[in-house]
Amino acid sequence: MAELLWETHLTMEQRQYVRIFRSAGENLLTLINDILDLSKVEAGHLELESVHFDLGDLVEKVCDIMVLKAEQKKIELVCRVAPEVPQWLVGDPLRLRQILLNLMGNAIKFTEEGEVLLEVSRAEAGQASEGKEEGTCWIRFSVKDTGIGIPADKLAKVFDSFTQVDSSVTRKYGGSGLGLAISQRLVELMGGRITVQSELGRGSDFTFTARFGLQISGEAVA
Repeated sequence: MAELLWETHLTMEQRQYVRIFRSAGENLLTLINDILDLSKVEAGHLELESVHFDLGDLVEKVCDIMVLKAEQKKIELVCRVAPEVPQWLVGDPLRLRQILLNLMGNAIKFTEEGEVLLEVSRAEAGQASEGKEEGTCWIRFSVKDTGIGIPADKLAKVFDSFTQVDSSVTRKYGGSGLGLAISQRLVELMGGRITVQSELGRGSDFTFTARFGLQISGEAVA
């Protein structure tokens, strides 16, 4: 209804009011979805899809979404996919997209100047987990930023539910503290693991690996 009201003739004051409650509604919807996702994962009721998808297209669309937010903060967004990374994969593109949006959204939110870099490369099976299955591959995703960083004594808690680095961060940047917890659980469902390296005042590097199937043919399946 807020979206419909936004399209009508409004005074400047009315537009400001609509902008506020539209933003509040979007934040509430995000929080509800995060809580539902976390509940499903912890209850063991969240299952990943296994469909054909184009990894290059997925990364491009994620970056298209994030570049607008980066431009608003006047920081640079760089996305790199290594040439050896397979394009046609089998897995859950929606959940992979959710992880990338969470990590890149956080990186942009906590970066005031500099850049956010997404790098996608192929990982060896031994770097991700034990064993190697035929017809599958391991992909490594890294999201680096030049933001505020995380204190060393807080690194172990960043993946806990409803956790922020400190209360002042919550007040300034907002957020529920669920995005990283959900991302970690989704990565684990994909057979991988997520890690973080960070230095206070010098940025963070969130890296995760995930296992995907390889499409038999080089053509996408509708």
